[in-house]
Amino acid sequence: MEADEPTADESDQRGGLMSRIRERGWVRSLTDVDRPGVRVVCFPHSGGSAIAFGTWSAAVPHGAALMAVQYPGRGDRFAEPPVDDVAAMAGCASAELLRLPPGDRILFGHSLGALVAYETALLLRDAGEEPLALCVSAALPPGQMRDRDIHRAPDDEFWSKLCALGGIEPGVADHAELRELLLPTLRSDLRAHATYEPRPGARPLSCPVRCYHGAGDPLVEEERLAGWAGVTSGGFGLTVRPGGHFHVATGTAELVADVLAQGGK
Repeated sequence: MEADEPTADESDQRGGLMSRIRERGWVRSLTDVDRPGVRVVCFPHSGGSAIAFGTWSAAVPHGAALMAVQYPGRGDRFAEPPVDDVAAMAGCASAELLRLPPGDRILFGHSLGALVAYETALLLRDAGEEPLALCVSAALPPGQMRDRDIHRAPDDEFWSKLCALGGIEPGVADHAELRELLLPTLRSDLRAHATYEPRPGARPLSCPVRCYHGAGDPLVEEERLAGWAGVTSGGFGLTVRPGGHFHVATGTAELVADVLAQGGK
């Protein structure tokens, strides 16, 4: 069944969100808050853009700010070459976050974004601004990715695997021209994920780490997620949600509330 056409109000809201997201740079504001008590900074999955977290804005309470990272090669940065290195992505994102007025932050990363968020948390910690909490979703612990050759698969096989996960809209999945436009960025992101190795001897974070797992996720075994506890000397928790690898698209209000609770907000 095709999605319903957006109402005028929904179109206006999306238009306003898109106007805010057209800022240049890596970190985008998805809500308008002058002096936020806390900033929730979201890191998208492979092939994802900052707009993937646009629906979260309605669930963020007054006084909190929602931000998202826009990687090169997508959205308004489509013409820029993608970056296939997790550490480099984190370096760019953290540099922009550190230029913002000091304040509390909660980092949330989904899939590839979980690794970028983790590396960003380390850089913020090293700069004296460790986040209140690190929330990671749909990702095995650092250095434990299983299929490290997926980005090398032939186009048809590569595309079929990605479509099977449910992260590509059916209308896009069957569109040959769109597929050709998206494949280079997707390959770059999956290469970044596959080649990532955590920095040797990294000192553990001291903030709590919360892991979110979508039940039935074919890429992430629930029993291996306890390994995330090793990246922090603070508390660790695991939440299992319905929805598979892209569980973040369901029960948004509940998820946002739980993320904010990890920072005591």
